[in-house]
Amino acid sequence: MSNITRLLWAVLSLWAAALTAQAQNQPQLIAAGGSHTASIHPDGTLWTWGANTSGQLGDGSYANHAAPEKVGFDANWLSVAAGQSFTVALRTDGTLWTWGGNDNGQLGAASTGGSRSQPAQVGTDVWQSVSAGERHVEAIRADGTLWAWGNNTYGQLGNGITAPQDAPVQVGTATWQSVAAGAQNTVAIRTDGTLWAWGSYQLLNGSTAATPVQIGTATTWRQVSVGNGSAVAIRTDGTLWAWGSNGSGQAGNGTTNPLAVPVQIGSATTWQSATAGASYTVAIRTDGTLWAWGDNTYGQLGDGTTARRLAPTQVGGLGGWKAVDAGETHTVALRRDDTFWAWGDNTSSQLGNNAGLQASPVQVAPPSTWRAVATGHNHSVGIRADGSLWAWGNNAYGQLGDGTTTSRDATVPIGAATWQSVSAGGRFTLAIRADGTLWGWGENTEGQLGNGTRENQRAPVQIGTASTWQRVSAGGRHVVALRTDGTLWAWGSNNSGQLGIGALPAQNAPMQVGTDTNWQSAGAGGSHTMAVRTDGTLWAWGSNSDGQLGNGTTADQSNPVQIGTATTWRNVAVGSQFTLAVRANGTLWAWGDNSFGQLGNRTFTSQQAPLQIGTSSTWQSVQAAGYVSAALRTDGTLWTWGNNNVGQLGNGTTATQNVPVQVGTGATWQRVATGGSHMLAIRADNLLWAWGWNSSGQLAQPVANPTPLYIPSGGTPLTTVATTAAGSWQLVPNPAQRRVQLRGLPTKEVEVQVFDTQGRLVHTAASPEIVLTDLTPGLYLLRATTKSATRTLRLVVE
Repeated sequence: MSNITRLLWAVLSLWAAALTAQAQNQPQLIAAGGSHTASIHPDGTLWTWGANTSGQLGDGSYANHAAPEKVGFDANWLSVAAGQSFTVALRTDGTLWTWGGNDNGQLGAASTGGSRSQPAQVGTDVWQSVSAGERHVEAIRADGTLWAWGNNTYGQLGNGITAPQDAPVQVGTATWQSVAAGAQNTVAIRTDGTLWAWGSYQLLNGSTAATPVQIGTATTWRQVSVGNGSAVAIRTDGTLWAWGSNGSGQAGNGTTNPLAVPVQIGSATTWQSATAGASYTVAIRTDGTLWAWGDNTYGQLGDGTTARRLAPTQVGGLGGWKAVDAGETHTVALRRDDTFWAWGDNTSSQLGNNAGLQASPVQVAPPSTWRAVATGHNHSVGIRADGSLWAWGNNAYGQLGDGTTTSRDATVPIGAATWQSVSAGGRFTLAIRADGTLWGWGENTEGQLGNGTRENQRAPVQIGTASTWQRVSAGGRHVVALRTDGTLWAWGSNNSGQLGIGALPAQNAPMQVGTDTNWQSAGAGGSHTMAVRTDGTLWAWGSNSDGQLGNGTTADQSNPVQIGTATTWRNVAVGSQFTLAVRANGTLWAWGDNSFGQLGNRTFTSQQAPLQIGTSSTWQSVQAAGYVSAALRTDGTLWTWGNNNVGQLGNGTTATQNVPVQVGTGATWQRVATGGSHMLAIRADNLLWAWGWNSSGQLAQPVANPTPLYIPSGGTPLTTVATTAAGSWQLVPNPAQRRVQLRGLPTKEVEVQVFDTQGRLVHTAASPEIVLTDLTPGLYLLRATTKSATRTLRLVVE
């Protein structure tokens, strides 16, 4: 290896290391395409939404997305650019990836035609930056050389010809600082600060060139962006310049006359960044104010109107903007508080907010990531990745903890504290904060909140003063909890001895269970309790009417009794009158009531002692509630069985199951929480899913569903009305097969959008009669919009 080669490898290694370090705490990056949007989060994950007809969202499908969804599981994305119907992105290792439409070879895959719905690498080179035009790409390698591919009808690739290129070709031999690809042209800045252009209107005066031509003689150009025949650039002195097509006033000089050479716009010297859309421009000043001008047909200027502006007009009256990108007819921007905003055209949901045209900035809520979830009788609670606590569903007893008794079908935050773990009882909730303190709220008729009273609480109240709480489990009306010293404590109802403290009455404050200090975990059920010690032994106490304690009898126990002699118990879950457990060897065991097949042993016969379920040794953890069972295997698959009268098993039916049945086909489930009639689960990407009964909004959506329903950003659900309500719009027939009619409309002029249970737009129509032949059987939400109203109805396709 020559010294020059060694030096080059050293430089590249340092550059790659710098990229990797940057990605660990990089700023959020955004890109607006023709009708889709992309964003890279600070954690390096890539998210897309909007139109997906060519697979430009990269999720492996061709279905539009009405809200941001993550592209794969990788967290090493560095930058992204969006074209007309394709996307390009760089990873932290300098590799370049493309996906979407490829009609002009813009994917760089050495082929044309077709499309690709998932990211694929372009060659093996190390890249520095990339820009996506309408149907062509310009990219700079780590050595500063410029390369291009895709559509080349007007010479916009800059390689001296006008034939399309389906793989990267070098543009000259110069070294470049930055490049911007437009509709049919390209503008770039060299490392010496000079400005160059090529393609259609390369000087933006009607001429065309297939190789770079210098624009003026200035050597102080800092940033440039090119739209559909127009360009905007900023010099190092902070001045703003524009030239080219100006039919909509996108140059910003107060006229609609074309400009053959760059002209300074105003006299300000505080311009920080600027971006050109199809026929409009948006820019940010150093004081954080946002300005826009040009075409405004779709509200893309964000000034609250659809009126054209011929000169820079401030967007709102506030500063705080730090990044902006203009698409064809929509705009996306970031504020300094890291919130994401969008406005303009939204016909393909490219704004990510399930609304129509937006003439003013609206915030795009990012999908929330979750760390833990818990389910009560008809309410749900969860902890997000940032430690915040959220609740939703029935709130008749204050079990949501928001200070009211109003039920919610969308998540509401509970206080401003950071939380460590949470458990939901029948109609109450308990949670441990990051400081180790324990808090409770909701129903308290048996003292289950442990605060020394029997009064219900609508907001969290601290339980005692200890700050050493480690785990807590809420049952029907009693609680068991572990402290960091290995001691076990219990309180609440004790009518069957479920507290493990003998034949004492209900307790409204924590009371220690015995004197042992080797408790590892404990679970509270309807009226019985199970626990595992650090030596792997299993213990039980409380109600035993159906043999749920597992000691071979049906006699209640008011103190802990050991179950068998095994010392390999790892995980235990307690249902209404049955128990599930996993041993260290991965085998699954069950006992107690089996009237709904919740033991999973292919019968409906109760068991008074632990019985192995099947022969698999790949079980990881179990959950139980009511008459329902759920378990995760080590391969990430989720399995459920037992009562299924309201679709709580998540398998798309309402049939009872007496053997474990897999939920879907995915193998990315990480955590599951089961209530008696609904379930919540978190996948490996930390996104939240829910299914089952929804009488009080416990799914954080307005509809029930017998299959997993994705809960985006904590739930901003579509408003729904019952299809049978008097005087309402109705879907006939419903369930439907090949077509359905929307009746009761005040007019025949209607826009129809059909969403699947993951919130993705899967079908559109412009008539009250909707053809359904392209939809697979299942549950959908049909949103109909007339000039006077918008309603969303539940549609079942058979």
